[in-house]
Amino acid sequence: MSAANARAQIVRILVPAGKAAPTPPIGPALGAKGVKSMDFCKEFNARTAHIEPGVPIPTLITVQPDRSFTFITKTPPTSYFLKKAAGIEKGTGRPGHEILGTVSLKHVYEIAKIKATDDHLKHLRLEGIASTIIASAKTLGVQVVP
Repeated sequence: MSAANARAQIVRILVPAGKAAPTPPIGPALGAKGVKSMDFCKEFNARTAHIEPGVPIPTLITVQPDRSFTFITKTPPTSYFLKKAAGIEKGTGRPGHEILGTVSLKHVYEIAKIKATDDHLKHLRLEGIASTIIASAKTLGVQVVP
């Protein structure tokens, strides 16, 4: 492949805040693209040092043809916030039939405010984001109460 038609590649990965290590899934995913995973891990851990360790951070790594990379971090997944707010370990295996926990509407709006900082949601109204969070809650078996 000549340098002219080489393109940047995107690696999407969920990394625990402050706990990136060159082990799977990070090592193999970046190694396959020719990136030194240790360089990414150091930078990621430094950038997420202010976040509670272990919080899952969706990360988009853009690998250039010269093997340099840049990455952006997003807010943790909605399900992470809902499970934390409801005090449950994991979602239900039977959505719509089983309620494992509850969250208040205030919780939903707090989560929406955090999610609204993500680039792909910036253009949406808070109500729109909140309604998707309520739908996610239903899927997890979390009831939203006023």
